[in-house]
Amino acid sequence: MITEDWALRMVTPKKGDYTRVPMTPAARQIADAWDSAKDDAAGGLPGRLRISWADDQTLKMELEAGDQTRTFHFNATTAAEPSWQGASRAEWQYTVNPPRSGELKVVTNRLRPGYLRKNGVPYSANTSMIEYYHRITAPNGDVWLTVVAEIVDPENLREPFVQSTRFKRLAPNATFKPEACEAR
Repeated sequence: MITEDWALRMVTPKKGDYTRVPMTPAARQIADAWDSAKDDAAGGLPGRLRISWADDQTLKMELEAGDQTRTFHFNATTAAEPSWQGASRAEWQYTVNPPRSGELKVVTNRLRPGYLRKNGVPYSANTSMIEYYHRITAPNGDVWLTVVAEIVDPENLREPFVQSTRFKRLAPNATFKPEACEAR
């Protein structure tokens, strides 16, 4: 569900539009040199996601956009090489019910350099991201997942960049159709 920053999420910001991104001068130079022709076919809206347990210590989050899968490890793990998904360590923030309840905190690092936005705003290999997953049941029974991400990149951001995304739970019989990224 796109409920905030609609213009930035539904329409690719124009080159040079770095609204609310606390970029360093070096990051601005990289973004100003960005070539949109290389990225126009990539897509990449948040789309839908599916979360399930891969095993007792690993949550799996599959995203339709780009046919991506992230894994959140509750035990110590490190990625040998940086990847688009990075290495993610998860922990429950507090539990008032049996295990696997409460808010989830995920710390991700070991990311390959890429874009924070589809208009060339960069992030570096030194980026770390802390995400907080909040599950909320509305009075009408709808289940919502809000993900608040704090992105720290000492090379490209003057301060942490924070954004949130909301997802509404679909019916169990809803279709889930991952779409692969197009080759460049």
